[in-house]
Amino acid sequence: MTSLSLKNVSKSYGTVEVLRNINLDIEQGELIVFVGPSGCGKSTLLRMIAGLEKITGGTLEIDGMVVNDVPPAQRGIAMVFQSYALYPHMTVYDNMAFALKLAGKSKVEIDTAVRAAADRLQLTDYLDRLPKALSGGQRQRVAIGRSIVRDPKVFLFDEPLSNLDAALRVATRIEIAQLKESMPDSTMVYVTHDQVEAMTLASRIVVLHGGDVEQFGPPLDLYERPANTFVAQFIGSPAMNLLDAKVTGTGETTSVQTADGGHAAVPIPSHASDADSAVKLGVRPEDLTITDSDDFLVAADVDMVEALGETTVLYFMSGSGEPGLIAKLPGIHKIARGTNIRLTAAPEKLHLFDDKGTSFLYR
Repeated sequence: MTSLSLKNVSKSYGTVEVLRNINLDIEQGELIVFVGPSGCGKSTLLRMIAGLEKITGGTLEIDGMVVNDVPPAQRGIAMVFQSYALYPHMTVYDNMAFALKLAGKSKVEIDTAVRAAADRLQLTDYLDRLPKALSGGQRQRVAIGRSIVRDPKVFLFDEPLSNLDAALRVATRIEIAQLKESMPDSTMVYVTHDQVEAMTLASRIVVLHGGDVEQFGPPLDLYERPANTFVAQFIGSPAMNLLDAKVTGTGETTSVQTADGGHAAVPIPSHASDADSAVKLGVRPEDLTITDSDDFLVAADVDMVEALGETTVLYFMSGSGEPGLIAKLPGIHKIARGTNIRLTAAPEKLHLFDDKGTSFLYR
């Protein structure tokens, strides 16, 4: 089985430590997505897998073989870059065939591989064109096709959609998802800063921050059960709201009171030692609803309204100067700026984080 295993992998540039003790096991057929803010080390980690960056510490295994010192060309990987890196003077056919020619494959083998990849990527009608005669999405498909013909053990994608406009990005993202379905045994590692790409494409997501893995798991696990406040606010758009609160009751259900007098009984266990402690109560904007009841989470004045048709996004004032609350309501709501609104959410949609930012579910 084609698999990747990273054991205590680290990367330093002199005294600057970029990645620390990364431990990941990636199974055959998975599409793993690395996400995180700029500078978190996601592209560096991908380049270490490719062999383009030297591993400072730990071991990298492909198919059970340690490849720390194996040259990139001998690792059985193919990489698709952010910039398409196509040869401008070569046709689509020749761009896709180039690596096979260098490998000494016969003309029949090359032609069979190139035409099969072109058919899979809907490029057959463009094989005689130069890259300058293609759209951005078509050029990216050629770059992917150049990787497919090599039949690698692992595909590496380094932000392949960032150079495309919004419409092409959506279309190409769907094409990559369809490509993965047509190649169920292929292992893919994909780097992006776009969480929509991560959520829609990934078998599992690796969230990186400051050189560490914050959480590794299926997309909906990260959305529904974030391990800490960083993941909670990084996954999901708009970001999860974090309300200052105090624990007023512990046990199988934790009772909390928010700073402005709201309260909730959260179905998450807590310890007796949590009593009266300061916590963050997390609730996603799309889980908030308007209520007239005295049983509310938070009451605040509307600062701005975005009427998007299918949803209405409300932004609320914050007296502390911190970013205010956001509510994302389905449908059209005619609400004036300055209106004081009470909001609530279903108890099972609430999250609790301790003073270190760790979810109560992962302590």
